[in-house]
This record gives sequence, C-alpha cells and structure tokens, in this order.
Amino acid sequence: MNKVLTIVGIILLTFSCQQAKKENTDNSQLKSEKKYQAKAPPTQTFGKEAFEESDHTTLRWLGMSGFLMNSRGTTIMIDPLLGDFDMPIMIEFPIKAGEVPNLDAVLITHSDNDHYCKQTCADLNSVTKEFHSTNYVDSLMKINGLPSFGHNIGDSFNIGALKVTLTPADHAWQNASPEMNEGRYSKQEDCVGFFIETADGTVWAPGDSRLMPEHLKMPTPDAILLDFSDSEWHFTLEGAVKLANTYPDTPLLLHHWGSVDAPDFPPFNGDPEELRKLVDNPERIALLAPGEPFILKQINK
Repeated sequence: MNKVLTIVGIILLTFSCQQAKKENTDNSQLKSEKKYQAKAPPTQTFGKEAFEESDHTTLRWLGMSGFLMNSRGTTIMIDPLLGDFDMPIMIEFPIKAGEVPNLDAVLITHSDNDHYCKQTCADLNSVTKEFHSTNYVDSLMKINGLPSFGHNIGDSFNIGALKVTLTPADHAWQNASPEMNEGRYSKQEDCVGFFIETADGTVWAPGDSRLMPEHLKMPTPDAILLDFSDSEWHFTLEGAVKLANTYPDTPLLLHHWGSVDAPDFPPFNGDPEELRKLVDNPERIALLAPGEPFILKQINK
C-alpha cells in the first residue's frame, strides 16, 4: 500500500512541476509579447511651495495632459487630472487635489475625461476662483456646480496679469463614434487650445487636435505644451514634428505620454526618443518628470 501511495505521489508531483513550468512559459511569452511603452521619469512631488509668489514663471507637468503654471504668484492649472481615471495609470501624481492650497483659475481644453476630469475639478472647486473653457464644456461644468465661464475661439480674457487667448483645435472624434457621445454632434469649437501671455514669455497649449493651418501661423511661443502621440485625432507624429519645426527654437514640454498603461492605444503612447530623432534642435525637448519645475524664459530676449 505504501508503495502504491509513493508512486501516486511521484506522478502528482511530476504533473504539478510540468504545469508550473507551462504556466511560467506562458507568462514569459505574455511579457515578451507586450508592446513597449515609454514611461515618464519618476515623479517629483511638490506642495504649497509651488503656489507661492516668485519673480518668474514656472511650469510643472502633472502627468497625463495636465500642467500647473505659477506666474509670479498667479496660479492656474490646465487640464488637471489628479486621480480617478478609468484606465490603469503608470505614474504617481505629483500632488493630490486635496493638497492644492489655491488656484486663480483652471483651464479646460475639451470634455474628454483625461482633460475635463469631473472629480478633480470638483475637488479643486473650493480653492479655485474660476474655471474657463469652450461654451460647450462650460455648460457641463455649470451642471456640476463649478464657477465657470465659456468662450469662443479667438476670445481673450485675463487672469490677474495673464492674458489668455483661445486658439482653434480639431478633435471632434465623437462624430466618428456617435455611440460614445449619446448621439450628440460635436462641433469643432467644442475643443480649444490656450495661448497664455505672461511677464516672462508666452506659453501655448494647443490641446488635443489634428494639425490645422492656423497652428502653423501662431506668434512664436516661448514654450509649447506638446501632444505628440501618433493618433489620427491628434497631431500624429508627423504633424507634431511639422508643428515643432515651424517654431524651431521653442522649448517643447511633452505630455499625453508615459502615464497610461495602454500599449495598444496610440493616443497615450508617444515615445520622446522617436520625436527627438525628427525635430530640429532636439535639445529643446524638455523631458519633464511629473512635478518637475520648468522655468519659462523668452527665447528671443
């Protein structure tokens, strides 16, 4: 009897080892088949010191498509998303919404939830004086009780000493997938970019967009917040290079990359090294970590 049990035990042990070996092999194959994704550098967290007055203008990438700008004490966030996204994230956000001490304004380029994050904006509401976007996004923000203002393309408004002008964008992707927008027809003016004039230079956030002729006729900015993903409803890599090379001396602060774990979804999968090979003066690419400060300077001063 003991001999029989021993033989059975050997058979079961052999089978288990074979199964484990097979599972390890399968897992290794899955890992090797996963597409490469460029990942953002390690996050540099920050606190209330990033919102204090200074004698310059500082930009910080928040991860995803978001930025914090502090221009001599005037503070704004552009497209902040600081949690509660519906896809897996590869980064740590540099600050929690509940840790933000004050904002003069939040600017939203369009209604996609990686740009207009309802939860982040709701969390920022108590410390933010005003929210600005297109007329359509303004209507959504008002539904959520935000102190918001809607604008037309070409409009300008002031936030403290800053002048903000809305620039055109082409990102009405929902019209190709109406089921994603409950049948609503999206207008081109529902999406926007922002051209921001400060005492230390100009910053252009074109937003998510296909390349438009107007994008190649802008006053030369001192920094571009550049989405360079290779997606048909974004600039595409070729379009991002054309835009960048139209302003060959302007620093490029990259976003919309390195944050979301989605190897098969092109909008989130730009690779800075590919861009570096193609743009004029590639040393001007500012490969920021989330939270890392960038000091704005006038390039033609």
